Amino acid sequence: MKLLFKALSHFPLWLLHGIGWLLGWITFWASSVYRQRFQTNVARAGLARADWMRAVGAAGQLLAELPRIWFGKPPPLQWDGAQHIEAALASGKGVLFLTPHMGCFEVCGQAYAFRYGQHNNRPMTVLFRPPRKTWLVSLVAQSRARPGLLTAPTTMAGVRQMLKALKKGECVGLLPDQVPPASQGLWVPFFGVDAYTMTLSARLVHQTGAAVLLAWGQRLSWGRGYIVHYRPLGETLSEDLPTAVAQINRAMEGLIRECPSQYLWGYARYKAPREAL
Repeated sequence: MKLLFKALSHFPLWLLHGIGWLLGWITFWASSVYRQRFQTNVARAGLARADWMRAVGAAGQLLAELPRIWFGKPPPLQWDGAQHIEAALASGKGVLFLTPHMGCFEVCGQAYAFRYGQHNNRPMTVLFRPPRKTWLVSLVAQSRARPGLLTAPTTMAGVRQMLKALKKGECVGLLPDQVPPASQGLWVPFFGVDAYTMTLSARLVHQTGAAVLLAWGQRLSWGRGYIVHYRPLGETLSEDLPTAVAQINRAMEGLIRECPSQYLWGYARYKAPREAL
C-alpha cells in the first residue's frame, strides 16, 4: 500500500482531485447508510443544495489528495493570517490550533511545521488516533513524521505529551469535532443538535493558558493548491467547562459556514461515543 501511495504522490493534484470527486459520488450512491447520514447532517445545518452537492465530491478529494500530501512534494500554498501565528508565538505561551473536518486539514500542521516549527524550536504536536486497520498504522505514522511536526496518541500518555508541549510554549493541533470516547466529552449543541463533544481542547487551555487559533486548509479548484487560514478564537474561553466546550463548537460552526462545501458532512458527528453504545 505504501508503494501505491508513493506512486500516486507523483500524480498532479488536479488529477487526484478529479479522481477523488468521482470516488466521492460513487461512495454517496453506493452506500445508503453514508448517503442518509450525509443528507441528515446537511439538513440539520440548513445547507443549500449547491453547497452540499459540492461537498459530496469534496469528501472524495480529501482521501485522494492524501498520497500527495503525505509523500509528494509540497503543494502550492497561500497564507491567510500568518500574523496571528507570529503574535501568538511572540507571547511565549503555548498555542492550540483547532481545526474542523474541513478542507485539507492535514495541510495545516504541515504548513506550520515547514514555515515555523522546524526553524524556531517550537514544533507542533498533533493528536493522532491510530487507524483501526493495522496495515494503515505504519503508513499514517510514517506520513506524518517530518521536521517540526510530532504526533501524540489518543491515550493518557498522549494527553500528557500535549500538556507538556503547551507548557513549554510549543504548539498542539487537534480536531475538536472528532467524537471522543465515553467519559471524555459532553453533549453540546452542534448546528442545533446535541453532539458528544470532546472536552480535551478546553481543558488544555484551562491547564496551560495557551493561546487558541482556529485553522483550516481551503482546497483550491483545478489543483491550484491550498490556502491555509489562521485566526484567533475571537473571545476568551470561559473557565466553566460546558460553556467553553460550547464556545468551541460555535467557533467550528462559524468556520464551516464560511465554506460548507468542503466540510466532511458524511462524518458520524452525532454518534454515541464508544463504550456508551
